[in-house]
Amino acid sequence: MDTAAAPAASSGVDFSTPLTILYHDADLVAVYKPAGWLVHRSAIARHEKRFVLQRLRDQIGQHVWPVHRLDQGTCGLLVFALNKESCQQLARAFAEQRVQKTYLALVRGWLPQQVEVDYALRPEDSAPDAPPQSAQTTLRCLATLDWPESYDPRHPSTRASLVLAQPHTGRRHQIRRHLKHVAHPILGDATHGKGALNRWWAQRLGGQRLWLHAHALQLQHPRTGEALALTADWRALPQVPEVQQWQHMLQLPGWQTVAPWPGSCSVI
Repeated sequence: MDTAAAPAASSGVDFSTPLTILYHDADLVAVYKPAGWLVHRSAIARHEKRFVLQRLRDQIGQHVWPVHRLDQGTCGLLVFALNKESCQQLARAFAEQRVQKTYLALVRGWLPQQVEVDYALRPEDSAPDAPPQSAQTTLRCLATLDWPESYDPRHPSTRASLVLAQPHTGRRHQIRRHLKHVAHPILGDATHGKGALNRWWAQRLGGQRLWLHAHALQLQHPRTGEALALTADWRALPQVPEVQQWQHMLQLPGWQTVAPWPGSCSVI
């Protein structure tokens, strides 16, 4: 194995370029959200200037309604409604957990082949005595990496996994918190991860970023009721710098396949 460190990835995102549209009809639009962008303006992030909602509205020339959220550091598939009726239908589907969500994450260590996490989460920023809310996530290990350098002198190498995560509830930071709960935090997660590992990984292998990608959504179309499968298909997004970063990372020597990958996240 070539043990030379991979070049650290820069953010690579040109914030002056249009958003990449993944799906668009009269009722909804799906876009690729770059990491570092907020979904919309927020009073708690007054210094930020990159908002998907405002950019998309200006790009397509019509009002758009957010129906779900992605963390600022998360990249990938994000859906907006294009009329009030569709907004109500889609927001209800998300609230009632009728949308199947799939994420990809790079995590610390070797995750077992499949883990069912049923661990209640107290709302963040709530009172200490606030009751926890039920939360369930299915985690599947797709591939493992044993990199022959270590950030921790107690270990001879650094291990990581590519994980497919399917949250069955919609708690804030659910995937990030559940992966921390099972001792496999997401690489680059400044809040729920390992600081020393994050800094080492950013310098040696992966750049400074949260390695969490919103990959796919399965839902009913808000007007027709037909099944709709939306995907941030890496094969169709070679021009997106963050996709290039993921593919570069997953082509490092030493990855071993554990389970079949979704075709739409193929690095071939």
